This record gives sequence, structure tokens and C-alpha cells, in this order.
Amino acid sequence: MERIKTDILISGGGVAGLTAAAAFGTAGFNVICVDPAPPITERDAAGADLRTTAFLQPARDFLDRAGIWNKLAPHASPLQIMRIVDAGGETPEPRLTKDFNAADIGDLPFGWNLPNWLLRREMTARLAELPNVDFRPGTGTARVFTRSRQALVTLSDGTKVEAKMIIAADGRGSPVREALDIPVKTTRYGQKALAFAVTHPIPHENVSTEVHRSGGPFTLVPLPDRDGVPSSAIVWMEDGPEVARLAALPEADFNAEMTTRSCGLYGPLTLASQRTVWPIISQMAERMYGERTTLVAEAAHVVPPIGAQGLNMSLGDLRVLLNLAVEAPHLIGEVSMLESYHKARHSEVRARVAGVDLLNRTSQIEAQPLRDARAMGLNALYSVAPVRKTMIQLGLGARGR
Repeated sequence: MERIKTDILISGGGVAGLTAAAAFGTAGFNVICVDPAPPITERDAAGADLRTTAFLQPARDFLDRAGIWNKLAPHASPLQIMRIVDAGGETPEPRLTKDFNAADIGDLPFGWNLPNWLLRREMTARLAELPNVDFRPGTGTARVFTRSRQALVTLSDGTKVEAKMIIAADGRGSPVREALDIPVKTTRYGQKALAFAVTHPIPHENVSTEVHRSGGPFTLVPLPDRDGVPSSAIVWMEDGPEVARLAALPEADFNAEMTTRSCGLYGPLTLASQRTVWPIISQMAERMYGERTTLVAEAAHVVPPIGAQGLNMSLGDLRVLLNLAVEAPHLIGEVSMLESYHKARHSEVRARVAGVDLLNRTSQIEAQPLRDARAMGLNALYSVAPVRKTMIQLGLGARGR
């Protein structure tokens, strides 16, 4: 069987894994990236990931460093305003609307929104430009054996890879994390999310909107116009049985229900894609490294899709890890580097996981008195300008090292 050596073996070819491959490859490291499932890069293909990702300002800078942003920029929708709408009254109508405007802290938007399937298309195109990156879609990680000087990974096709370091970007059920026996704490909410795209007659004007009632937020994120008509991506979180009911509705009935849930903010909503269903959990690994291995992205932490924190936290992991590697290439995979990575990320990530957990539980509230208290709390926080600005800055995330 083939036996090869590399600096870094990345297990996982999702958005985080592809970004890691591009970033480390652009920095000059030899990289092999594997994933058992070839990336789906067409919106209407079976199994396409119809969720979108809002890249906040620090994430955009990292993508630029990886040579990816120039490919993504023409397709990105800027997010100038994040709007929170409380519709938790007796009827599903807006009773409180608060805007967090990026102009309060600078000249740039909060971030830029892109569909996940398109991210995979453009990121794999970037990897094809890098001669030191070997992307192997359709090949997975079968076995992991580590020792103090190197990691030995057996791939699903029998290839053996000697690597100085493994980057585990292989998702919430990470086989690499399990192979290294790193404990993980998982919180389940009984929720699922519907992800899909819509068109609507009223332009979104680059406003990302979260509508809170009960069951979880109903979030509309700007997309480029579709056939000349305004378009948005939606993530609709509800309790599991309700999501199952919604996913099975005839399209006309579904359009009517989601228009009601959106409080009609953009006029009648029309489904413009298939509907996909995703489970909602929080998850946190006890530590973000093992011997010769780092955990990044959902292998290390998972949060509900609130406040654009998920992938932006993941890119924060990669930013710290790449900085450490560039500063001391001879220490890649060494205990000192792995411990520095864990120390730089784990406490911040844990705090963000806890914060998003609280926001999600608040958004699930059914009891009317508690929904009233939620609206009062939002109004009080927003009304204090320094607090509002601090919340915006915290939402954008720390830049790390």
C-alpha cells in the first residue's frame, strides 16, 4: 500500500476543513485533506447544504489570507444591519424591533453571507491552485495511531500517511476525536432547524433579521437577487415534531406558514429551494488537542445557529493554529504548540458556547410572562449605547493571536 509523508493531515472536507487546507497550503505547508464524501457544489443537487454562513470581519480577513476571499467576494451579500424582532405577544406580530448597525463601530459591514454549497465550490477551486495541497474527496480516515514524534493515519483506501500533525475538522461526531478518546459534553434541546432559500417582494436592504417568538429564532439572511427578485436564506428553528410537520407541508401551505412566522416583514415568502432539516445541539470537547492532533470547528465545539457564531468560532481556531505554526514551524504537532493552542482558544470558546446556549434557551420560551420579560430585557440592553456597542464588538469575536 502507498505510504506518504506530509506536514499536516486534515480529516474533514467541510467548509472548515477546506479553509484549513487552503490556509496552511497558502502558508507553504504540505497538506493532505481527506473526506469520505465528495463535496456537493451545486445548489439543486441532492444532498446540497442549503444553509448559509455569515463571515464576520475577522473571518473575512482570514479567508483573504488563505487566498479564498477574492473568489467569494463576487457572490457575497454584505450584512450591514442585524435586526432583532420580538414577536412574542399574543399574536405573531412585531412588538419590538431593534437594529444593530455596523456603522456604530466602523466603515465595514458586520459580515458577508454566502451559501455553503457555493463555499465548497470556490474553496475546492482554491485547493486546485495549490501544488502542496493534496485534496482527496471520497477518501476518509480509517485508523489513527499517534506517538510523540508523529501521527500515522490509515485512510479508507489503504494509504498510510505519516504526518507531523492531524487537524481534526471531521464534525460533531469526529472519528479522530473518538479515536483519541477525548471526552465531549453534548446538550440537546429537542429542536431541529429547517434551512432553505426564499424570494420575497420587499428588498432585504442587507439586513439580517432574527424574529423571536417561541421554539427558536426564525432568521432571514440576505442573498443576492434570484432572477431579479429579492432573496434570503432562512434558518427556522422549532421543536422537533413541529419541524417534521413543517417539512412535510405542501409548498403553498408552507409558504403561508413561513410568511406568518416572519411577521410579513418582507411580504409573502415563496420557497425557492428544497427544504433540509438539521438537528440542534450544543457540544464542547473537554480539550482541543490530543497527541499530535488538534480539534477545530465542530470536532471541538458546536452551537445553535444564532448570531453567526458557529463557523466564525471555527475560523478563530484556525487563525490561532496557523499563527502558531508560522511562528514556529519546527514545533508543529509538538506538545508545547498544542497546549498553546488549547490555552488560547478553549476558555473563549467555552464562554461563547455558554452564551449561545443561553440565547437559544431564551428564544425557545413558550410562557407568555417569560416572553414579555425577554422583550423587556432586549429593550433595556439596546437602550444603553455603550452596552449596545460592546455587544456588537463581542458578537464580531476576538481576533486571537
